[in-house]
Amino acid sequence: MCGRFTRKENFQQLAKLLGLINFPDLPPRYNIAPSQLIACVRANPASQDNECVQLKWGLVPSWAKDPTIGYKMINARAETVAEKPAFRKAFKQQRCLILADGFYEWKREGKVKQPYYIHFSDDRPFAFAGLWEHWEKSGDAPLESCAMITTGPNALMEPIHHRMPVILNPNDYSRWLGPTIQDFSLLKDLLRPHPPEGMEAYPVSLIVNNPRHDSAMCLQAI
Repeated sequence: MCGRFTRKENFQQLAKLLGLINFPDLPPRYNIAPSQLIACVRANPASQDNECVQLKWGLVPSWAKDPTIGYKMINARAETVAEKPAFRKAFKQQRCLILADGFYEWKREGKVKQPYYIHFSDDRPFAFAGLWEHWEKSGDAPLESCAMITTGPNALMEPIHHRMPVILNPNDYSRWLGPTIQDFSLLKDLLRPHPPEGMEAYPVSLIVNNPRHDSAMCLQAI
């Protein structure tokens, strides 16, 4: 699974690539955690134009009785995302890009789980493959939420963890966001481990374990 990531760089280049007219001024984030609002790009449900929105990390299906189910839905497995009831509808109709420039994963080393930071060596921003949902029940405030899709590890990640988030190639953004594409066979080739070339991983301080720590100190190599 992936439970923490960063979004610290300037995303104006990606915004231009995605044809975004209005792009919010996003403050740098160094330790984004589940249940927090995260920046995502999706096709607007009405206009179908790409837009950047803040969605709660932890997908709440539209049929859920209780929004707390979202705490268990931060990740969707690429192998089953098109079949699982919690993700099936969103995968067909409500895919999104989760803006990021790095992520954390924990490797068990003896009795300690050592956090590692994984990113591109040139620190370029990128997007995870995501899904979003709209939940609304009488008496409760409407909620828009999302989940990140994970897949097997690449050669860099394999010694650290058996899963990694799906990092999409910019050439595939339009296909992933396209609301008219609903056939799994037209999308499944995107849900693969990103090639390890150009990526690096290094151990960081245990302070990242606490989501209240959200500063550049989280990125310092040890």
